[in-house]
This record gives sequence, C-alpha cells and structure tokens, in this order.
Amino acid sequence: MELEQMRTELTGYCYRMLGSGFEAEDAVQETLVRAWRAADRFDERRGSVRTWVYRIATNVCVDMLRSGQRRALAMDFGPPARDGDALGAPLEEAVWVHPIPDARVLPEDTVVARETVRLAFVAALQHLAPRQRAVLILRDVLCWSAGEVSVLLETSTASVNSALQRARSTLREHAPAPGDPFEPHNIAQRELLDRYCAAFERHDVDTLVSLLHEDATMSMPPFAWWLRGRDAIRLALLDPEASCAGAWLEPVRANGSPAYWQVRPGTDGTNAAFGLVLLDVRDGRISGIVTCLDVPRLQPLFA
Repeated sequence: MELEQMRTELTGYCYRMLGSGFEAEDAVQETLVRAWRAADRFDERRGSVRTWVYRIATNVCVDMLRSGQRRALAMDFGPPARDGDALGAPLEEAVWVHPIPDARVLPEDTVVARETVRLAFVAALQHLAPRQRAVLILRDVLCWSAGEVSVLLETSTASVNSALQRARSTLREHAPAPGDPFEPHNIAQRELLDRYCAAFERHDVDTLVSLLHEDATMSMPPFAWWLRGRDAIRLALLDPEASCAGAWLEPVRANGSPAYWQVRPGTDGTNAAFGLVLLDVRDGRISGIVTCLDVPRLQPLFA
C-alpha cells in the first residue's frame, strides 16, 4: 500500500485524537516521514503495513498530547452568558476544538463516519486519556478488532478490552450533545437548512428563532462567551452592535455537519468571510450554532 493513499484516513484518526485540524495535518506529515525513513525496517511478522503506520501515528499523537492541555468547546469553560455580558478576551488557540474540512478526514462519505467528526463528539473524546482515546477510536470508530489494537499498542487483548470499557464509561459521563446524523440528501433537513439560510440573509430574526430548539446553544470561538435558549439568542441577534444584517451564508463541507462561511460585504466593494458556521440539527430544528471567527487561519485549511 502506498503510504500517501492513507493520508485521509490517518488525518481523520489524528484529528479525533488531537481535536485540531492544524495539529492533525502536522501529525500525519510526521507519521509519513517516519514511515518513509523506517520503511526498510518494517517487519510484516509484527503486523500489517496499516497496523505499523497507525502505531507510528498513535505514538506521534500521544507525544503531542503530553502537554495535558485539553481542547474544548465554549460550553466547557463555564455557564452561559447573561443578557448584556461582553464577549470578553479571546482565549488562546490551543484550548479550542477546531473544525476541519470533510475532504481531509472522511475517505468514505458515510453517516457513521460523519457523526464521529462532529465538533461535539471530538470535544467529548478529549476527556479521555490519550491511550484510552486511541483504543476507543480504533475499536468503536474504525472498527478494529481487539486483537489488531493489541498488536498496534503492543499490549494484551485483555488490556485493550479493559481500556475500552473505561473509555466508554468516561465518554458516557461527557456525552456529546445529541444531534441528528447530517444527511445532505435528506429532503426535510435540506428544507430546514434552506429556510435557515434564507432567513439569515433577510436578517429575519423571528423566523431564525422559530427554527431553533428551545434549548439551542450559540457560541463564537475564540471567545468563551456562549448562549443557551431561544430568548437569549434572539436578543443577541437583535443587538444592533452585533448585527449580521447584510451577511449571507455560503455552504462548505466541515466536520460532517451543515456548515457555511458567513460572508459580509466589505467597505472596499469586495466580500469577505466573517466566520465559519457549523450547525447541529436535532428533531427537525437547529440545536447548536458555532461560529468560528479565526478565519485567516481556517481559510488555508479549507482551500
């Protein structure tokens, strides 16, 4: 197998491990460089090429996670903001779970694969210790057998099963926010999203709010500020100092979710992206809105 052919699946693995598209790209590049340099030392008696490369990737990710800094979403940093609360100071890049283009992490466009790169799911994974995280991703996401994982981690099958049980227990304690699987060809979902985009472009706040769950959330990384509930979101959307009037949404594929560049007209006559918007849908309504504002860093990743 050509190592370059594994890039997308490896990026998906490293992204789930690290919670950052930027770090995942770095981890994959380091993995492939190490594999190329050590190709003459590959021993097929110790496992397949895939197992060998994933062992390298796991070691690279575990090394990168030694700082102990857990990436998270705004909801992990404190209670929701109240009416009138300022955004506050932006938090440093290293604390956030970052979005990533679908094309870089989803070699197979399946519903299950899309669910496992949702921001909420990736954020929940960050609560696991690095080796437990690797075991859960390999077993429950990539569907490796316990025996294959034990070869990769150079441990016993019993240890793998024990780590998996602990990882599942921890993940249940930090269960990701529920959401319907994103199905681009689902007519009902498509109609909901089309109505949302049209209302956004009209700056029709009443319609926008009517499409939200009662307990919907809204956040704007890199700020820890976030909101919960239709009423709070409505007030924020009506704030003239934070108005999105004149902006529109252009679709993009990110994190297996409905995603859009929020674009605004510039004073110089050109249009510019203001943020990357990712939506969660639950039971036919919008349940989460995350607008990532670090556009200069994100755009090259999505180019």
